Amino acid sequence: MIKVSRFFYEPSEHERERASNSYVMSLVAIVAGLPMPIVNLIATFFFFMANRRSPYFVRWHCRQALYSQMSLLVMNTVAVWWTISLFYYATMPTAFYFAYITTVVIYNIAEFVATIYTAIQTRKGIHVEWLFYGTLTNQTCKDHE
Repeated sequence: MIKVSRFFYEPSEHERERASNSYVMSLVAIVAGLPMPIVNLIATFFFFMANRRSPYFVRWHCRQALYSQMSLLVMNTVAVWWTISLFYYATMPTAFYFAYITTVVIYNIAEFVATIYTAIQTRKGIHVEWLFYGTLTNQTCKDHE
């Protein structure tokens, strides 16, 4: 799920801190946004926008954190509205619903653990690429922006 490597240059202390904070931002937003999945994405998006002119190391990690929050938003939103619709229409949940909720819970836990790990490693100046999001970030984040 995660590929760890040294970046092509040694980022400064300030760059490492800001890159690490891009992941911490989504964790802090969990406290406020647990019932509303979009809060995490908004917090990460504002941090991304604030750092869009930062050095490449910071921009890259802000972008990877943003991409992970986008997919998390979609999965969590479907789960929240599906659950609300079950209560609203007073219907019984199906096996498919429980399978989806289990998948969402596992994905959220995995993303939470990966976020903490990545924040710690990035703070040390170690470049961490997530399986899908790292490839997407490499394709969309250029070092000359």
